[in-house]
Amino acid sequence: MTIKVLIVDDSALIRSVMNEIISRQPDMEVVGVAPDPLVARELIKQTNPDVLTLDVEMPKMDGLDFLEKLMRLRPMPVVMVSSLTERGSEITMRALELGAVEFVTKPKISIQSGMREYADLIADKIRAASKARIKPRTIASGQHVASALPQLRNPLTSSEKLIIIGASTGGTEAIREFLMQMPSDCPGILIAQHMPEGFTTSFARRLDSLCKISVREAAGEERVLPGHAYIAPGHSHLLLGRSGANYVTRIEQSEPVNRHRPAVDVLFRSAAQAAGKNAVGVILTGMGKDGAAGMLDMKQAGAYNFAQDEASCVVFGMPREAIAVGGVHEIGALTDLPGMVLGYLATQGSRALRV
Repeated sequence: MTIKVLIVDDSALIRSVMNEIISRQPDMEVVGVAPDPLVARELIKQTNPDVLTLDVEMPKMDGLDFLEKLMRLRPMPVVMVSSLTERGSEITMRALELGAVEFVTKPKISIQSGMREYADLIADKIRAASKARIKPRTIASGQHVASALPQLRNPLTSSEKLIIIGASTGGTEAIREFLMQMPSDCPGILIAQHMPEGFTTSFARRLDSLCKISVREAAGEERVLPGHAYIAPGHSHLLLGRSGANYVTRIEQSEPVNRHRPAVDVLFRSAAQAAGKNAVGVILTGMGKDGAAGMLDMKQAGAYNFAQDEASCVVFGMPREAIAVGGVHEIGALTDLPGMVLGYLATQGSRALRV
């Protein structure tokens, strides 16, 4: 099936580049090009696109205002096109909260040699968006939900155990919902979310302001502490390591794995080696198979693993692949996963006390 794409951007140059990239894809066609949201509104009615690419900063109507109205009145998959600036990253985080399912940064037009790589990225994002399950957006109240969650009975459990999370398309919001339900004494958490350099800092800062736990972009060689979450920086792989009796974060700028850096497989495999049965794996929404092999490694090393179910995923690709290879113990809806993970950890604490 051909994916119908509508391009919305105030830059004639970006519209031209995007049009050329998308038109070259055998499974896509550009059904319209709009310089602003007002023109886009009419073209949406006329062309009924499968995916919209939307610039976040435009004249006549702000991209976020347009996105908010669009997701309320005519929900559809949206890929945001963002500038590589701090303001651009903050706006992009807000756009993902409002319902955008993916984002790309604006191409560096002068670097012709990089256009093919950029074209592949654009195409991948649009394909992922076209498969997305668009749902009404809700901002979880975190505190109300968390009160009903299982309590960790053994304080030692929090320092011995670790929660290792991987996600891609739709993952920023899934991670937010998961972390908002984590109590302040939860085990240390390491996260690999497919996201480009320059955006993970804003992502971590946003989560830190919303959660009971402390959330930061991993810097490398820091001790992994209970009640803290460490997000892989957009330019590097995040690994779990050991330093004496302590777990520590490690950062590597080695080659991409599964075309990603950070890659979920890299984090999961390091958790299998460094933590073994003390790790709890969680694989959330995302397109592709990154994380499946690493989660199987974790299981074989004694870790206990959870996957988000199809109904609550934006894209079920990554959880499906992890389930298919046999790396998953339990499957649950996003709203249930925090309780399932904490319930498992509480059980482990009870066993430790009995021993």
